[in-house]
Amino acid sequence: MSAINTISRRSFVSIVASLVATGASFTMLQKVSAAAGTEAHPSPGHHTDDEMTKCIQLCRECHAMCTQTISHCLKLGGRHAAPDHIRLMEDCAQMCATAADYMLRESPFHDRICRLCSDLCKQCGKDCEEVAGDDQMVKQCLEMCRKCAGSCDRMASKVAA
Repeated sequence: MSAINTISRRSFVSIVASLVATGASFTMLQKVSAAAGTEAHPSPGHHTDDEMTKCIQLCRECHAMCTQTISHCLKLGGRHAAPDHIRLMEDCAQMCATAADYMLRESPFHDRICRLCSDLCKQCGKDCEEVAGDDQMVKQCLEMCRKCAGSCDRMASKVAA
């Protein structure tokens, strides 16, 4: 078995485990809200549970996509594997996971974290666009970053409104 196959399988298992955990978190959040008979954010100016759930899902998907794309870019080499590009994707992936965690915990600071997540996703998307060329996976990553940035923008702006 080659090292590349081992790395790919490990990445795959890690991503699947993350997505399974995300599903469990969503189920728990919905059950807790239903049992309490209240919305997670009943105050005016806050977002709905559906909006937050969608943002959490996009953050988790963006985390997984960036993580997969890092491995892919390292295999491609050249400008795809430039240290600044890889570091930015790592930062984006980590911030997406952090933003999802803050929202899942209903942290009062999630709006600030979502703002930073949006900024990093936008920058990561721009960077991926510059190096993508004809590579479809890098193009998928930049699209995922854009979707996540938009959702995080909405989470940050609704709280700030």
